[in-house]
Amino acid sequence: MAFIVMKFGGSSVGDAVRMKRVANRVLERQREGNRCVVVVSAMGDTTDDLIDLSKQLVDGTPPAREMDMLLSTGEQVSIALLAMTIRGIGGQAVSYTGWQAGMYTEAVHGKARITDIQPKRVHDALDQGNIVIVAGFQGMTEDGEITTLGRGGSDTTAVALAAALKADLCEIYTDVDGIYSTDPRVVKVARKLKEISYDEMLELANLGAAVLHPRAVEYAKHYQVPLVVRSSFTHNEGTTVKEEAVMEQGMVVSGIAYDKNVGRISILGVPEKPGQLAKVFTALAKEQINVDIIVQGGVMNGAADTSFTVALGDVEKAQQVLDSIKEEVGFRELASESNLVKVSIVGAGMVSNSGVAARMFEAISALGISINMVSTSEIKVSCVIDKSRLNEVVQALHTAYGLDTSEQAFVGGPSERR
Repeated sequence: MAFIVMKFGGSSVGDAVRMKRVANRVLERQREGNRCVVVVSAMGDTTDDLIDLSKQLVDGTPPAREMDMLLSTGEQVSIALLAMTIRGIGGQAVSYTGWQAGMYTEAVHGKARITDIQPKRVHDALDQGNIVIVAGFQGMTEDGEITTLGRGGSDTTAVALAAALKADLCEIYTDVDGIYSTDPRVVKVARKLKEISYDEMLELANLGAAVLHPRAVEYAKHYQVPLVVRSSFTHNEGTTVKEEAVMEQGMVVSGIAYDKNVGRISILGVPEKPGQLAKVFTALAKEQINVDIIVQGGVMNGAADTSFTVALGDVEKAQQVLDSIKEEVGFRELASESNLVKVSIVGAGMVSNSGVAARMFEAISALGISINMVSTSEIKVSCVIDKSRLNEVVQALHTAYGLDTSEQAFVGGPSERR
């Protein structure tokens, strides 16, 4: 008997037909002799619809606490309907909200982090022969306030629960049948990976690959939770995420990711004095603005230009922060760009192979495209380019690193929301 945590995203339970498919899939796993805990997201576009409704009713930014109260209802609908459906086909199931399942978080609305899990009720329900359905994306503070975990929260819930319950496996069911060498919607001949390391998956997730959220991969790596990503629409073998993955023959690069959520800010004419950049990035950090790639130009006439990337949604806020310290820092001018995308290659084999970055630069330049910024680590290289030709670049890189296959990738449905 194995102990399995199964997570299903929004498109997997998007309507009655899909809900029944999931119910049968879960019951099938239990009847194989497994103890099953299921984590579920809100149905389809429910969360987006609730956000849109709040915008129609509220001028400006809605209160964060009330948004968490609102958005947490989406998962409650899903878990109740799934529990009913399983019972309707002869199974035994009980549903719990995040707080009923013992999911405690920090007191931050909209993007809380899990601080503790006390899953006694889950254990008790399993001991009674139930399939336990838990709402993803939500938790509760020590003071009893409802919180949500932000983007990718249901993945995080599933992996954290698997760690707390000491499950043998955490299965993430999504709309593709595994982890691919790149987005199969962009490259039809993308390669499905049999397995991938935590480190490679974490890089891909941080760089824009939407199949798993970075925080979920961090949890899996920290607690050594075996992960399998597979399709909720087929029974095809998925992709295993583990500590050490076997590199396929000749594959130096495992995957190609891209991130359209990129804005660039340039601070021109920063006086060349100790501590100036510290003032800039300290001010941004105080406002919770995450900075990614940073490039500083050479010093001319006692001043230098510095460019860095932030999330598109933070561009305006970052400009306001920098305007407020312009006199203190003494820079000449501020500029921003939003028509950019970050394209990245990832692979554990890059550590021991030379010329990997050069091949990337050659493939991009062969298309007549300029590279604006570059960032590297031991297992990744990222380039910031104009977003208008993104698909061409991804396809060219995929071919350049020998990742193309002869078969088209399976794509089962609309993209998962969380």
